[in-house]
Amino acid sequence: MLEPAQLLALLGQHGGREYAVRLISPAPAAKPGRARRAKPVPPTLSAPLYRLTLRGDTVQATGPSGQTRQLAQRTFLEVFGAYHFAEVAPTGQLTDLGPLFGS
Repeated sequence: MLEPAQLLALLGQHGGREYAVRLISPAPAAKPGRARRAKPVPPTLSAPLYRLTLRGDTVQATGPSGQTRQLAQRTFLEVFGAYHFAEVAPTGQLTDLGPLFGS
Protein backbone atom coordinates (compact mmCIF):
# COMPACT_ATOMS: atom_id res chain seq x y z
CA MET A 1 0.00 0.00 0.00
CA LEU A 2 1.17 3.50 -0.77
CA GLU A 3 0.58 6.76 1.01
CA PRO A 4 -0.50 9.76 -1.11
CA ALA A 5 3.00 11.32 -1.24
CA GLN A 6 4.51 7.98 -2.31
CA LEU A 7 1.88 7.65 -5.03
CA LEU A 8 2.65 11.15 -6.32
CA ALA A 9 6.36 10.25 -6.46
CA LEU A 10 5.55 7.11 -8.47
CA LEU A 11 3.27 9.03 -10.84
CA GLY A 12 5.98 11.69 -11.25
CA GLN A 13 8.48 9.06 -12.36
CA HIS A 14 6.04 8.00 -15.07
CA GLY A 15 4.58 11.38 -16.07
CA GLY A 16 1.76 11.12 -18.55
CA ARG A 17 1.10 7.43 -17.85
CA GLU A 18 -2.28 6.56 -16.32
CA TYR A 19 -2.43 4.30 -13.26
CA ALA A 20 -5.43 2.52 -11.76
CA VAL A 21 -5.45 2.46 -7.94
CA ARG A 22 -7.81 1.27 -5.23
CA LEU A 23 -8.60 3.84 -2.56
CA ILE A 24 -8.35 2.35 0.92
CA SER A 25 -10.32 4.07 3.69
CA PRO A 26 -8.38 5.14 6.75
CA ALA A 27 -8.63 2.86 9.75
CA PRO A 28 -11.08 3.87 12.44
CA ALA A 29 -9.62 6.07 15.14
CA ALA A 30 -8.03 4.27 18.06
CA LYS A 31 -10.02 4.17 21.26
CA PRO A 32 -9.05 6.77 23.87
CA GLY A 33 -6.27 5.62 26.17
CA ARG A 34 -4.69 3.35 23.57
CA ALA A 35 -1.42 4.51 22.04
CA ARG A 36 -1.49 1.86 19.32
CA ARG A 37 -1.10 3.08 15.76
CA ALA A 38 -4.08 2.20 13.58
CA LYS A 39 -3.45 0.15 10.45
CA PRO A 40 -5.25 0.82 7.17
CA VAL A 41 -8.09 -1.50 6.27
CA PRO A 42 -6.98 -4.11 3.71
CA PRO A 43 -8.25 -3.66 0.13
CA THR A 44 -11.49 -5.29 -0.92
CA LEU A 45 -13.29 -5.57 -4.22
CA SER A 46 -15.64 -2.82 -3.04
CA ALA A 47 -12.76 -0.34 -2.60
CA PRO A 48 -13.28 2.49 -5.13
CA LEU A 49 -11.11 2.42 -8.24
CA TYR A 50 -9.47 5.67 -9.35
CA ARG A 51 -7.48 6.39 -12.50
CA LEU A 52 -4.65 8.87 -11.91
CA THR A 53 -2.20 10.68 -14.17
CA LEU A 54 0.41 13.27 -13.18
CA ARG A 55 1.46 15.91 -15.68
CA GLY A 56 3.65 18.66 -14.28
CA ASP A 57 2.04 19.86 -11.04
CA THR A 58 -1.45 18.64 -11.97
CA VAL A 59 -3.00 15.32 -11.02
CA GLN A 60 -5.81 14.17 -13.27
CA ALA A 61 -8.08 12.00 -11.13
CA THR A 62 -11.01 10.04 -12.53
CA GLY A 63 -13.21 8.58 -9.82
CA PRO A 64 -15.54 5.59 -9.76
CA SER A 65 -18.37 7.72 -11.18
CA GLY A 66 -16.29 8.52 -14.27
CA GLN A 67 -16.01 12.20 -13.37
CA THR A 68 -12.54 13.63 -14.00
CA ARG A 69 -10.96 16.42 -11.96
CA GLN A 70 -7.71 18.33 -12.36
CA LEU A 71 -6.05 18.81 -8.96
CA ALA A 72 -2.87 20.57 -7.94
CA GLN A 73 -0.55 18.20 -6.07
CA ARG A 74 -1.16 20.13 -2.86
CA THR A 75 -4.94 19.79 -3.27
CA PHE A 76 -4.55 16.08 -4.02
CA LEU A 77 -2.65 15.64 -0.74
CA GLU A 78 -5.33 17.59 1.16
CA VAL A 79 -8.19 15.54 -0.31
CA PHE A 80 -6.57 12.10 -0.15
CA GLY A 81 -4.11 12.64 2.72
CA ALA A 82 -5.86 10.28 5.16
CA TYR A 83 -6.15 7.43 2.65
CA HIS A 84 -3.84 4.74 1.31
CA PHE A 85 -3.69 3.32 -2.19
CA ALA A 86 -3.45 -0.35 -3.18
CA GLU A 87 -3.34 -2.42 -6.36
CA VAL A 88 -1.41 0.31 -8.20
CA ALA A 89 -1.11 -0.75 -11.84
CA PRO A 90 -0.54 1.03 -15.17
CA THR A 91 -3.59 1.02 -17.43
CA GLY A 92 -1.59 1.26 -20.64
CA GLN A 93 -3.06 4.69 -21.42
CA LEU A 94 -0.66 7.52 -22.18
CA THR A 95 -1.88 11.11 -22.02
CA ASP A 96 1.13 12.45 -23.90
CA LEU A 97 4.30 11.19 -25.55
CA GLY A 98 6.59 12.16 -22.64
CA PRO A 99 6.99 8.61 -21.27
CA LEU A 100 8.07 7.34 -24.68
CA PHE A 101 10.99 9.76 -24.79
CA GLY A 102 12.00 9.64 -21.12
CA SER A 103 10.70 13.10 -20.21
